[in-house]
Amino acid sequence: MRALRLVGGQILGLVVAVGLLAAITPVQEGEEKGGDWSLLFDKTEVMIAARDGVKLHTEIYAPKNAREALPIVLERTPYGINDDEKGYSRKLGRYVEMIPDDYIFVFQDIRGRYGSAGTFVMNRPVRDAKNAKAIDEGTDTYDTIDWLVKNVPRNNGRVGLLGISYGGWLTVMGMLEPHPALKAVSEQASPADMFLGDDFHHHGAFRLSYGFEYSTMMETDKTNFKFQFDRFDTYDWYLRLGPLSNANGKYIHGTLPTWNDFVAHPNYDSFWKGQAMASLLTKAKVPNLNVAGWWDQEDFYGPMKIYEILEKSDSEHLNYVVAGPWNHGGWAGGPGNSLGAIPFGTDTGTYFRQKIEAPWFAYWLKDKGSLPVKEAVLFQTGSDTWVQFDSWPPRTAEKRNLYFREDGKLSFEAPSAAGQAFDSYESDPAHPVPYRHRPIDMTYPDDHPGRWPTWLVEDQRFVDQRPDVLSWQTEELNENVTLAGQVTAKLFASTTGSDSDWIVKLIDVYPEKYPEKWQLSGYELMIADEVFRGRFRKSFEKPEAITPNEVTPFTIDLHTANHVFKKGHRIMVQVQSTWFPIIDRNPQKFVPNIFEAKEGDFQKTTQRIYRSKNYPSSVEIAVVR
Repeated sequence: MRALRLVGGQILGLVVAVGLLAAITPVQEGEEKGGDWSLLFDKTEVMIAARDGVKLHTEIYAPKNAREALPIVLERTPYGINDDEKGYSRKLGRYVEMIPDDYIFVFQDIRGRYGSAGTFVMNRPVRDAKNAKAIDEGTDTYDTIDWLVKNVPRNNGRVGLLGISYGGWLTVMGMLEPHPALKAVSEQASPADMFLGDDFHHHGAFRLSYGFEYSTMMETDKTNFKFQFDRFDTYDWYLRLGPLSNANGKYIHGTLPTWNDFVAHPNYDSFWKGQAMASLLTKAKVPNLNVAGWWDQEDFYGPMKIYEILEKSDSEHLNYVVAGPWNHGGWAGGPGNSLGAIPFGTDTGTYFRQKIEAPWFAYWLKDKGSLPVKEAVLFQTGSDTWVQFDSWPPRTAEKRNLYFREDGKLSFEAPSAAGQAFDSYESDPAHPVPYRHRPIDMTYPDDHPGRWPTWLVEDQRFVDQRPDVLSWQTEELNENVTLAGQVTAKLFASTTGSDSDWIVKLIDVYPEKYPEKWQLSGYELMIADEVFRGRFRKSFEKPEAITPNEVTPFTIDLHTANHVFKKGHRIMVQVQSTWFPIIDRNPQKFVPNIFEAKEGDFQKTTQRIYRSKNYPSSVEIAVVR
């Protein structure tokens, strides 16, 4: 175990360093780790006044015995600074790899949360720049940085800003109108569009369990609140809840602003568009390292979309992206050598923190070393290797279609027979397909680790034989197939109802005999997946009923992936119409607002997926040779 270096070249004794690092233990979700930080830092606690007079609780950690002016690393959070028994923030454990480079670390509760004054507003709208008195999270960030560089002793006038999830979103808000001292940021797992692809909706389909549990957590009190379910299996609880209107009628009673927004804005109107990054971001104004996890169960869409948006006008080359085999925030703590049952053969989290993140901030804030990324650095799952590209997706990728064929076969060869060949299933909202293995515990339990963080890597064989799930798979591959870029499902489907959800999963099927790890024999690992609410097939702004029994095309963005389907594996596609309770139940009868649907609106339907020359359903993937 190497010693930790203090500022000015001083060395903390090996015995103390070993004791400190041994006390730093990783926890899931990228949460903070603890240690005896009083050995390394002097703490100052202040209330920084924003421009409207609201005071924001802030903790400042300056390295002891600093001999030179140091940059500031700022993290703002709605989840509390989480001080340990000695009064030092456990958030310092997030920065173990950066501490030897010497920074002044600053953590701040955002307004209305924990120790800060003011009123909390979920994803507070961006202010009208014409109103000099208006505030938003961007102005709070600006005012905080301005105070810090003017008042914190021996800072060098440079500030770095980063955060994960909501903290990632706060980072983006801080770089819209950046303070001149803000020299580098790292947006990590920020949502980019809450209707099209992140926490609350995917393609207009409401993320029920997450939307309900997160809004109650954030808006019941100034500190995190846990809704108390009366049963462990929340699948059963949400099914008993019935129509979404019962959430307000039985439990919330109109007290949660975010839930009220869900009900009032069931379509992609100005409320959702106004907070989407596509309408907020124009160009990168400071160097930004976007960070994403391939199996992020909350915000994978966001960082990849933010990178894509900024890349369009990045003439100064300030926009970079890193994606690894992580869940939500999984790069921030622990070695990252596995996720659930899936091993990666290398410590991907440690690699990111040591070889990418720490050098990134050292380069921009301390003029140290060189840039650790060329443009896009991605962990290629399947081959378990890090790869770099000049752009993402790579320009050399070629599109290939995996076509649904007869007898459950999946093939790169298109069907040649005309007509209307199809496979079908009955979709019953009263018996929806669970999105993960039951029992489905609450999203953020207090008394056990929970399975929410790893559900995207769960073995999909648990739904293989359900009559309401269709599967097609290739023969064993006789050569590697390298997916690098966009995945798009192109369905030709019909329903006996007038609305429908379509869930598509692209799956890597392991060989039935897998000596590398016998527990993965026959494993079905999701590589890309998404839901699409059929009413939005023409427009997310103006939903339309589906004509019953009419063959209808649906194009579904399954986003990007970087994965090798290895020789001897198979490629599978699954299609279904329910994914509960992560996605609310579509009544399968068109109603103007599903949040106001009645029990009698829910109906069984027969779903058909067509696979003929006339209607060649497929999944299109980007392949590099």
